[in-house]
Amino acid sequence: MSKAAVLIVGLGDDGCNGLTSRAMAAIARARVLAGGERQLAFFPEFQGERLLLGAGLTQTIERLAELSEDNTVCVLASGDPLFFGIAAKVIARLGAEHVEVIPQPSSVQWAFARAGIAWDDAVVLSLHGRPLEGVVSRLRGVHKAAILTDRENTPQRIAAHLLAFGETGFRAWVCENLCGPGERVRAFELETLRDASELSALNVLLLERTNSMANASKASNDARAPAIIPYLHEDAFAKRMPKKGLITKREVRLLSLAALQLRRDSVMWDVGAGSGSVSIEAGLLATHGHVYAIEVDPEGVDICRENARAHGADNVTVVAGLAPAALTELPAPDAVFIGGSKGSMREIVELALDRLVPGGRLVVNAVTLENSQESYEAVRARGLVPEVTLLQVSRAEPLARYMRFEALNPVQILSVIKPYAREDV
Repeated sequence: MSKAAVLIVGLGDDGCNGLTSRAMAAIARARVLAGGERQLAFFPEFQGERLLLGAGLTQTIERLAELSEDNTVCVLASGDPLFFGIAAKVIARLGAEHVEVIPQPSSVQWAFARAGIAWDDAVVLSLHGRPLEGVVSRLRGVHKAAILTDRENTPQRIAAHLLAFGETGFRAWVCENLCGPGERVRAFELETLRDASELSALNVLLLERTNSMANASKASNDARAPAIIPYLHEDAFAKRMPKKGLITKREVRLLSLAALQLRRDSVMWDVGAGSGSVSIEAGLLATHGHVYAIEVDPEGVDICRENARAHGADNVTVVAGLAPAALTELPAPDAVFIGGSKGSMREIVELALDRLVPGGRLVVNAVTLENSQESYEAVRARGLVPEVTLLQVSRAEPLARYMRFEALNPVQILSVIKPYAREDV
């Protein structure tokens, strides 16, 4: 590896002072030095060609590849270049045999070290150039986390977002300018951090849980991690009144979500979301995915949003509109659940099958014979044979000093897999 054409050297905010002799030697023998403005500024005496890394990274890496044919190239990166850094892209272009990486401790390592917190059980999340939505979902059941921030997703904004979705049980540390002259590490309660004055843009946010593990555990005061399968009772959700019964019962939810076969990063549509119970449980399962809850009733839209906030499901987006028109601009789904159709079942099923990714799953809950027939015929018209289950559930209810069974409405659950095209197999 010592003869690699491209050497990638990790730097801290202390610049040359933190480099090993091996790293300094790699920089000294380079004829081309690439890096961001901050990294290049540490080496004003360098006499070779300088290449600024910024926008247009793909083109810059191509230029690095060209220069490496006749020159030894050194790329300066922050901390560990293989930790949310440029090294992976350079290796993908040039091959590992042509690249040597000399890492420094990452900013996350320095942050936990400065805060004095063991981090072998921590989760690392990056919000650098990424959406804030979904961070609460990804923190579900997590005891410790490090979050890489940016100028938009600041520690204050992250704290406000956590509090808006009921995540009050974290203590925070903001670690600014690590290893640099302006280094500062401070502990905050989330409420204090939300209203904190301006912080340095170069920071790492640490979170450590101080109370019960997640929103789903609050009712029971259980300090353990939340259940893997939510299985929330209907009373855990706000509902439209007097339409109290119009919510998917948890036994039906359980089988329907199982039929959808969600993965951690699934994108799902919930058409006719009602109170949002299916959307929310799907969001709690697909922690790194996203759920779009489509609901036309204005009261239902508000209740969906209220329930999503109450259960920390910030990866659920409520879409106000009538299907199928409201579906056309949504991202292609891995799974589609249809709980309501407003008389357009056939059109919704046809659009869902068109937009589903190959191998994706469609699940329909039908209470009426008409919806069952329309969904079945729409699926069969595609040459597909669905799996259909008639679910009849009775729950024990008190009767004086006795218990009796009370039947819930029977529900037909239709599920089908969108086949792969021949060339996809």
